[in-house]
Amino acid sequence: MTKIQDTKERSLLLSDISIKRPVFAAVVSLILVIFGLSSMKDLAIREYPDIDAPIVSVITLYKGAPATIIESQVTQIIEESVSGIEGVKQITSKSREERSEVTIEFVVTRDVDAAASDVRDKVSGSVGNLPLDAESPVVLKTEADASPFIWIGMRSKEWNAIQLSDYADRYLVDTFSVVPGVAKVMIGGERKPAMRIWLNRRSMAAYGITVNDIENALLKQNLELPSGRVESNRREFAVRTDSGLVTEEQFKNIVVMQKSDYLIRLSDVAEINLGTEEERYEVRANGEPAIGLGVIKQSKANELEIANGIRAKLDEVQNSLPQQVELFVAYDRSRFVDASIKEVFKALAIAMALVIAVIFIFLRSFWATLIPAIAIPVSLISSFIILNIFGFSINVLTLLAYVLAVGLVVDDAIVVLENIHRRIENKEPVLLASLRGSRQIGFAVIATTLSLIAVFVPISMMGGNTGRLFSEFGISIAGAVLFSSLVALTLTPMMCSKILKQKQSNNLLYRGSEKIFLSLNKGYEWALNKTLSFPIIILAIGIAFSATAYSLYKEVPKEFAPTEDRGVFLVVLMAPEGATLNYTRDYLLEVEDKLAAIGPKGSKEIDTLFGVLAPGLSRPSPVNFAIAFVVLKPWQDRIRSQQEIVREFFPKLLGVPGANVFAINPPSLNQPGRKSPVQFVLGGPSYDTLKDWSRIIINKAKEENPKLLSIDADYKETKPELKVDINRDRAATMEVSIADIGRTLETMLGSRFVTTLNDRGVQYNVVIQARNKDRETPNDLENIYIRNSKNNLIPLNNLITTNETAAPKELNRFDRMRSVTISASLAPGYSLGEALDYLDNLAVTSLPPEARISYAGQSREFRDSSSSLMITFGLALLVVFLVLAAQFESFVHPIIIMLSVPLAITGALATLYITGITLNVYSQIGLVMLIGLVAKNAILIVEFANQLREQGRSIRDAVKESAAARLRPILMTTIATVFGAMPLALATGAGAESRASIGWVIVGGVTFSTILSLFIVPALYDLLARFTKPSSHIADKLRSLEDEYSKNELQIAE
Repeated sequence: MTKIQDTKERSLLLSDISIKRPVFAAVVSLILVIFGLSSMKDLAIREYPDIDAPIVSVITLYKGAPATIIESQVTQIIEESVSGIEGVKQITSKSREERSEVTIEFVVTRDVDAAASDVRDKVSGSVGNLPLDAESPVVLKTEADASPFIWIGMRSKEWNAIQLSDYADRYLVDTFSVVPGVAKVMIGGERKPAMRIWLNRRSMAAYGITVNDIENALLKQNLELPSGRVESNRREFAVRTDSGLVTEEQFKNIVVMQKSDYLIRLSDVAEINLGTEEERYEVRANGEPAIGLGVIKQSKANELEIANGIRAKLDEVQNSLPQQVELFVAYDRSRFVDASIKEVFKALAIAMALVIAVIFIFLRSFWATLIPAIAIPVSLISSFIILNIFGFSINVLTLLAYVLAVGLVVDDAIVVLENIHRRIENKEPVLLASLRGSRQIGFAVIATTLSLIAVFVPISMMGGNTGRLFSEFGISIAGAVLFSSLVALTLTPMMCSKILKQKQSNNLLYRGSEKIFLSLNKGYEWALNKTLSFPIIILAIGIAFSATAYSLYKEVPKEFAPTEDRGVFLVVLMAPEGATLNYTRDYLLEVEDKLAAIGPKGSKEIDTLFGVLAPGLSRPSPVNFAIAFVVLKPWQDRIRSQQEIVREFFPKLLGVPGANVFAINPPSLNQPGRKSPVQFVLGGPSYDTLKDWSRIIINKAKEENPKLLSIDADYKETKPELKVDINRDRAATMEVSIADIGRTLETMLGSRFVTTLNDRGVQYNVVIQARNKDRETPNDLENIYIRNSKNNLIPLNNLITTNETAAPKELNRFDRMRSVTISASLAPGYSLGEALDYLDNLAVTSLPPEARISYAGQSREFRDSSSSLMITFGLALLVVFLVLAAQFESFVHPIIIMLSVPLAITGALATLYITGITLNVYSQIGLVMLIGLVAKNAILIVEFANQLREQGRSIRDAVKESAAARLRPILMTTIATVFGAMPLALATGAGAESRASIGWVIVGGVTFSTILSLFIVPALYDLLARFTKPSSHIADKLRSLEDEYSKNELQIAE
């Protein structure tokens, strides 16, 4: 192999200063490490970057109102009031019986506190337009249907549910609510104590007692009033009239009415007992009834910090907890976060060890290997300064960036070290070799650094949630690469000049391996000579390989994020509309039995089973819905993955008759866990029209696509409803108030809070309602009387007519338009991208043009990320091309260099296809990374070939000599990059699927591209370099003109 001479050295100030002033170079690196460690200490730790959109919700309760009234008289008014607020991205709403939920999502840059304040102001201004009986809207800094991320179970063998609820409400809710970032602590399965008054309609009719009579008696006789003072010369007493009622006996003895000297007491017309407000909400833990404390976080809060705070509070509470009460963490989403971050730290350590081992194998010198081994931690630690400046955090994405950066930051040190090391082997003095070697390679180091930064800067500038997600990823790698080039041009040359020595004789390992490397070089030179004889054929082969990328792209399944083993899966149970809590509970018990039977014989893969019946942020909640959190054993304590367990359990659930039951793998990237991955939104003018459109889509999908599971629409007129029509003319004739009719129906058939009782400083409601057996059928409306303005009793059934109908359980709106959302789960192996493409085509061919199509949840994120990443990929290609053109002062050289990019894409997509990994956000980011990674090798070949051309070599001789000379550093950096990514590609444990997605893209893309580009880049250079001139040709021409002009001036002067 011919030695490359330095006919023209580039004087790089940093490397020169570092060699001449070694203490200065060491101090600079030490200062960077000190500031980096200080910055790292200040960074927050969380699962993902702060990508949570600022979300504010408005909840309004309107007792007794059906969904249609809620939608027209409450929801639309709230939507209109908040639509003009600055930064609103999307408005969605649900109108349910007695409840309106409006969720406002703002752009990610909006401050959630300021957004909530603006919403509060706008909503308060619209309160006057709401119905008089509607409660004041409540503004929350979270989603209206946000679910807890931590469930704390509470159970006792001695206390009943009422006692547990009472203790939780008095002592625990406020304790956990004060943890910073907590939006709300809800009591799941709460049995809130209340004095229940069960009205007997027949006794009321016999005594001539109405609902209003009972309400008035309760209000008048349950009082606690100040009554002035008693004063003397020396003492003073405050007088308080205590007529407050507390016990059952006191309520039983309330006098409702007096007739003929006979006192009619409350116990004569009602049954009174101390019970609960409602029993429409239950929690079960490991097959036993329990109470749950659900912790809901604010939309922008750090989940890991809140979890640590909750656990600290839990330890404090355990010391004062009654002995008969057990408090335990039943479900904690942050458990996965902690385990995942630990796994990435482990991958980082393994990557560093593998990269250092690769360097030692190539250099076969402990002292030479020590130099890049020091450069890696110095570069990575220094880059924490960038994270601190930008206000980033230590999270899964930034740590993934550092794992991949291990192979990148060492590249610069390897290139400089290898060039100096080769010069020393050629008997050049160590100090001179360090100076000249670093000068010679300096331009290539800067060029590769700028090309990499040019790739990652567009990533950091991506918009939307995906952009926020990966901005920290891109800037983390860009910062690490920037500091690695600084270290490569300062610390590395200095250490080479101090550590490396001229060898008098080589050891046995060196002599044996050198023969292998020389043989490899000779074989490569022979193959390169052959391929350069047919450059057009080689180029055609490269283009053919590149073209296969499109076919592979069409074949690889696509989704927003891979399904991760998060140590938990969800079982969703939907009973038919109108089903009771008992009905739903029975089916949940059946699910628990099926869960107990899963897994290999004798294995115990389930740690905790936590079921919630009728979940919701606050009542009312549908009692036909239940969700079970199946918490698995830690990753190292079970044989099978979460996905394998779900695949076994899924078909068993589909066979459950009488309910729709299915298992869900929780999504990644902070997506809502309870919703199906497919969320296809249809918008239109009316719900009747939307109902017809959704039926068309659902029916055709069921016929044509069996891979869409449990496909359904959120608009279903299946909720049984008893419609009551008031004969207003007859009511007016009989002088009966319409309000009294409505209030009587509400009390008898629903429930009504009339007054309160005070027990040891805590207030409980007094609830009146008809007995269960007096409200089972429409005929139970008989024997109910209302008093008219003349004090006469009028039978209620003379004033109303009833008929049974079916109504929708909720009415949804999307961006202020009536909407129906079609949701579905996916069969194993069927990707989200394929499902959405199918539904898009089906809607286009089956629905009229006025149908508006949108997406929600994971589907929306998938569509948004796909489009933004494609734009980013194109922008990264353009920026890298322009940066290389500016550096090489040529538009031809960047074309030569960037031909390796489509080869890398082909290799990456082929690897995804072979391994069965989807094209998702993580793998797409890996594809963008390949632009900078594979360009590095081509830059080394082209830059050295240009140097040789400036020394007078022909184009072919220059590129042959350059490729042969750079083979060893190219192989070293390639293998280091591949080995650095292998811990991600072969990852196990928490979050392994996401790490594998990006790891295999790097491994496959870099390997495939390197093998081919070692032949294709020289061939392309041989074809195109004739159209280029040395980058210094203009400077040389100017120098020649100046010399000639100076000579002419001198001759004229003489």
